[in-house]
Amino acid sequence: MKWGGNRQSDNVEDRRGSGGSSGGGGFGGRRLGLGSVVIALVVSYFLGINPMTVLNLLSGGSPAPQSSSAPAQKPPADDQMAAFVSTVLADTEDVWKAVFTQGGATYKEPKLVLFRGATSTACGQGQAAMGPFYCPADQNVYIDLDFYETLKNQLGAPGDFAQAYVIAHEVGHHVQNLMGITSKMEQMRGRVSQTDYNALSVRLELQADCFSGVWANHAQAARQLLEQGDVEEAMNAAARIGDDALQRSRDGQVVPDSFTHGTSAQRQRWFDQGLKNGSVKGCDTFAAREL
Repeated sequence: MKWGGNRQSDNVEDRRGSGGSSGGGGFGGRRLGLGSVVIALVVSYFLGINPMTVLNLLSGGSPAPQSSSAPAQKPPADDQMAAFVSTVLADTEDVWKAVFTQGGATYKEPKLVLFRGATSTACGQGQAAMGPFYCPADQNVYIDLDFYETLKNQLGAPGDFAQAYVIAHEVGHHVQNLMGITSKMEQMRGRVSQTDYNALSVRLELQADCFSGVWANHAQAARQLLEQGDVEEAMNAAARIGDDALQRSRDGQVVPDSFTHGTSAQRQRWFDQGLKNGSVKGCDTFAAREL
């Protein structure tokens, strides 16, 4: 991926050095660590939207407000990985600003928060073990950069474009939030069965995959950032994080009714749909008869 020298976003907050963002906080008094817990949590919440609320409710807690006791810090200039995600975020800003403008709307840029271990968010306490996530309540994307080692070594999805796909997917959830899709999803919570809500969640996640493909399509057309093998890296990542693949790797059993993100084939298909067509309308997973 050709990203060196490109614009970096100013919408990046670095909490890795603050006392409130590091360490191993937990839910219900239990400490959650990256390694052993990530595969179990990733089945339901990997790259998902608002997982903190779910975990807080399960543990009998309530969403914690985001703490902002100290001024937002910028990443060090010599931090290569922070520079990478800042560049990817900037590219998503450029693409979605243009897409929204063309549609007669205004794109509000999200903030990307870098943290280590745990951090407070408007959706509750965020944990590194959840993987990257988006909180619609504060319109922030959160990521512990150590996750990329998990993505490479435990999930078998190496490569810088696989890493970019992760950011683009979470920004896709932000686009859904701006479009009002997220609030419509939340309105369905409790009104339908858990199985039906899971099916809606799959469509939400596949649409975010498609939106990440839309970003890649427009970024390639404008800046030719793709290199040989990049698309394959993203497709491999999509395959590795399919619900069926994750469940099979965890305990050898696949339970379709529990899927919340889609199968490997579905995640690949919808990323490819966005990549090839570059169309937001082409990402209407909720209207699709087949996923």
